Amino acid sequence: MSIFESPILQSILDQPVVSRIRRNHGLEHAALHILAEKRPGRTMGGHSGPTGFWLVGNLPTEEVQEAVYEALRRLRTGERHLAVHPGCGTNFATAGAMAGLAGVMGMWGVGARKRDKLERLPLVATLATLALILSQPFGMTLQKYITTSGDPGELEIVEILPTKRGRVKAHRVVTRG
Repeated sequence: MSIFESPILQSILDQPVVSRIRRNHGLEHAALHILAEKRPGRTMGGHSGPTGFWLVGNLPTEEVQEAVYEALRRLRTGERHLAVHPGCGTNFATAGAMAGLAGVMGMWGVGARKRDKLERLPLVATLATLALILSQPFGMTLQKYITTSGDPGELEIVEILPTKRGRVKAHRVVTRG
């Protein structure tokens, strides 16, 4: 049994608020994948919570609506891979945590002799680089099993509201279920 199959972890992930956030996060990622297919090179991002998610970027409302509904349809028909996105904050947090931990281990790790800290910098840089390399697949795995869900379940789209703050355009996608 892997850590991702742990009954304790599954009981946490099945909590209603956690489950809603994970399903919204998966739908957000799927919508971003679809928007990126239609608008390659366009800068966009998102943020999920229990009541829905935000899509940030200079995108026409009609395209956002089409992408969100298509994303939900595609997730429901089994395209669960759309819930995992390379630009997810989970990847950045994983990379930062692993590189930071590698730096600490290199500077003050087990068996470290008391040398000048400057002498340890090449070791720290090497360990941090290795951690960053390993963090990429690990961050995607964390998304797949922990921070997103590719199964939307009974998730429904309630409304999609365009907003604008200065020059920043965004859409609030409200969900239920």
